[in-house]
Parts: sequence; structure tokens; C-alpha cells
Amino acid sequence: MSKTILTVDDSVSIRQMVSFTLKGAGYNVVQAADGEEGLAVAKANSIGLVITDQNMPKMDGLSLVRALRALPAYTRTPILLLTTESSDQMKAQGKAAGATGWLVKPFDPTKLLEVVRRCIG
Repeated sequence: MSKTILTVDDSVSIRQMVSFTLKGAGYNVVQAADGEEGLAVAKANSIGLVITDQNMPKMDGLSLVRALRALPAYTRTPILLLTTESSDQMKAQGKAAGATGWLVKPFDPTKLLEVVRRCIG
């Protein structure tokens, strides 16, 4: 499985913090600023894990999850939502869309790495 992780978030600072945390643990990281860009990056690369925000312009996180799950290459790829959304209803929508897990911002770097390791080693 690829150790390349795609992070999708419209916040530059969040993308930088997530990328810094993951690169420090030895992962390759590619980034996208919204769901549309994330989908294009995913199609152009071999991605082992996707970490996406929910609330973004152009295409939100749940729409991105659905679009990725529709691609044969991404039917089993772990997809995590890293978002400020924490309601049970949103989490249920994420699960229904095909999300593997849900993390709430602000994130704890140690916890993020624990979840990533569980997903892709």
C-alpha cells in the first residue's frame, strides 16, 4: 500500500500542520485546497490515505468521499475526515458516504499519527 497521503483542506495553516506532522513520521504528503482539486490529485497519483476537511468551497468533504468511492482505485482506500464538525448526524453521513474515520479539529498530532498508522501502517 502506498505511503503517500493526500490532505485536502481550504485552510493553508491546517494543511501545513497536517503535512508537517505526517512528513515528520516519514510519510509522503500531497495537498489540495478543496474537494475538486483533491479529486484531481487523487486521480493523478497513487494515494494510500486521504485526510479531508468537510467544509470547503467547490466540493465539500462528503462529496469528495462519495466521488473517491466511485473510483475503482479508491473503493478500499482509507479516508478520514478532519473537521470542526462533530455532531453524530454529520458522523453518520460520513460513514454512509464511505468515510473510514472522523477526527475533530483542533487535532492532536499524536492521535492523528495513531489513526494514520492504524489505517496504513
